[in-house]
Amino acid sequence: MKKLLITRSLPDATLAAARARFDVTQREADRGLTPAEAATALRDFDAILPTLGDQFTADAFRGGIRCGVLANFGVGYNHIDVAAAKAAGVAVSNTPDVVTDATADIGMTLILSTCRRAGEGERLVRAGKWTGWAPTQMLGTHVTGKTVGIIGMGRIGQAVARRCYFGFDMPVLYFNRSPKPIDLPARQVDGLDALMRQADIVVVTVPGGGPNTHLIDAAALSAMKKTGIFINIARGDVVDEAALIVALRAGQIAGAGLDVFEKEPCVPEALRCLDNVVVLPHLGTATLEVREAMGQMALDNIIAWDMGQTLPQAV
Repeated sequence: MKKLLITRSLPDATLAAARARFDVTQREADRGLTPAEAATALRDFDAILPTLGDQFTADAFRGGIRCGVLANFGVGYNHIDVAAAKAAGVAVSNTPDVVTDATADIGMTLILSTCRRAGEGERLVRAGKWTGWAPTQMLGTHVTGKTVGIIGMGRIGQAVARRCYFGFDMPVLYFNRSPKPIDLPARQVDGLDALMRQADIVVVTVPGGGPNTHLIDAAALSAMKKTGIFINIARGDVVDEAALIVALRAGQIAGAGLDVFEKEPCVPEALRCLDNVVVLPHLGTATLEVREAMGQMALDNIIAWDMGQTLPQAV
């Protein structure tokens, strides 16, 4: 029986399915593996089911390698040096598709919460400071009919676009590094700057790491409208967090909704204390049904590897 390491607590259904086929070790820690711990895991286990926060850096692959597969729990895998893994003979997979709708739903949650100042409103009520309805109280941004600009038109970007277009009558613009035809009315713009200037609400859905690191920098943010709303449901490193804080403090943009952060779980106090920011604790896929589906997909990739088959979701 192959030895499988699961690096975090997962839903009971996932653990039961894993234990039915593998000799499972599950970490109880609430943090990811360090590079040194990842190196040890690669030496001691046949297969590993890692997730966000586990640091499978290039250094982790420089020792002896027993592991044959890293079946990542999550669609994003910028915490894994895929080139180093492949050079060491370690296959890598992820869990696309099953996360699409849940992540897009969180995108809409952040659009509505940020535009309509829902976070501020709830804090006002909870603090016992609400004095009653007034005609000019907490006026926010009307969402219906606003132009949404989506950066990265993959599965999640398209799911957000559908919700915006069909649900809220929002014209859709999108920026993608390559031509990307989609099955709903939308216009692809030539560059990031053009999208930032034209959109009322900007939603980022690109993969993290690599060339997308700090894709949204001070220059990109300065191109936005002063009334603009910025939403990130991608990865924290896609945004220059310091530049975003400057833009929000200066009133350069109207607000931001963030489900991800540059150095999770650390969220800068400067962000936490701003009323024009909605912050969520990386809830993108946080439903039991989705997490169970993610776990089964990761296991299916490990099983395929164990049977000598091609990984269904290889990256």
